[in-house]
Amino acid sequence: MSLKSIVRELREMKDGIGNISRRGTERKHWSNRTRSHIVPDVALSDQIEQGQWANLPPELLFDIIRRVEESEASWPARSALLFCASVCKSWREITKEIVKTPEECGRLTFPISLKQPGPRESPIQCFIKRDRANSVYRLYFGMTPSEDERDKLLLSAKKIRRATNTDFVISFVADDFSRASNMYAGKLRSNFLGTKFSIHDSQPPSDAAIQQSGRLSRRFHAKQVSPRVPACNYRVATISYELNVLRTRGPRRMHSAMHSIPLSSIQEGGSAPTPKSFPQSFDEKSFSAPLAIAKESAMDISSSGISRSAVTATSQEILVLKNKAPRWHEQLQCWCLNFKGRVTVASVKNFQLVAAVDPSHNIPVAEQEKVILQFGKIGKDIFTMDYRYPLSAFQAFAICLSSFDTKPACE
Repeated sequence: MSLKSIVRELREMKDGIGNISRRGTERKHWSNRTRSHIVPDVALSDQIEQGQWANLPPELLFDIIRRVEESEASWPARSALLFCASVCKSWREITKEIVKTPEECGRLTFPISLKQPGPRESPIQCFIKRDRANSVYRLYFGMTPSEDERDKLLLSAKKIRRATNTDFVISFVADDFSRASNMYAGKLRSNFLGTKFSIHDSQPPSDAAIQQSGRLSRRFHAKQVSPRVPACNYRVATISYELNVLRTRGPRRMHSAMHSIPLSSIQEGGSAPTPKSFPQSFDEKSFSAPLAIAKESAMDISSSGISRSAVTATSQEILVLKNKAPRWHEQLQCWCLNFKGRVTVASVKNFQLVAAVDPSHNIPVAEQEKVILQFGKIGKDIFTMDYRYPLSAFQAFAICLSSFDTKPACE
């Protein structure tokens, strides 16, 4: 049997394998979701029934799925791996064993890939579309928008203005921004002036649960929290923009403190936290504290600043990113950065982030100058976003969202 016929059969599996009547609802879910975006795999292995295809010899099954993984390197063809994982539990376990993290293979496959660090060498190229009418921002995989508008949706965010701050609620799908939903990925919150932001993840940055002092917060409103899906928020980063008191002309200056990523991750032999799966359940002890204690543990992101003692629960030095300083072009009379053709429109939102390190850290100059995240405008309401290790797609997207908020005090 040729590889093409194997892939063809895998695509047909989503139309029904085994007990069709029992899997009708599940089949409809997958056929709708995998066409446009990646969806979380929460407790999916427990829902999939073992069918007739589960009896294949493990060695043969491993070889088939490995060949599919090697041949389908880009979307939408890579959705064949999702079809493999949806056949039954045994297929899913082997698929997860074969598929590597973005850091190892440079590819996005399962939803958890969006919470894992990107590749160390070449960045993953994405773009963001802004929907001004609905205050929605959508992150797509690819260099630029395609003509048929069937781009791969990775994440989406909705901007919600409040009296004292602004929230960007981030979701795995395009139209569900409920914090009680399984599709909830996290949020970005700003202070009143829009000069300081905090990134909250819906899960710990690694499989090991972080300490309670790591700023775990929970919504207690009955209409916002499902008893089976607690709305958890782990603060993983803070972003600050320098005030422009003298109103001088120039680009924005920003710093991003990545509390969940140690500085050692960019040193030789270092590694960044890499979650392997979405949490299936939450420790009830984490929510046993009274409401008063929970309020005390909530983050204070006032305009006066954020104390260093409150940003991390570990003794490791955290990674801090800063925007790369542009150079002044005499002929063009403007500030310029080399985006290597990925940015074509001048905008105050354009930036490149590099690691802010001290000379005593003994980090090579090449590593210090490596652009970890770049963001820039290429058209009306269209922006490119390229990220690499140690940032994840979720963290990079949240940092870029901070650039969309109004900042009159920084310009």
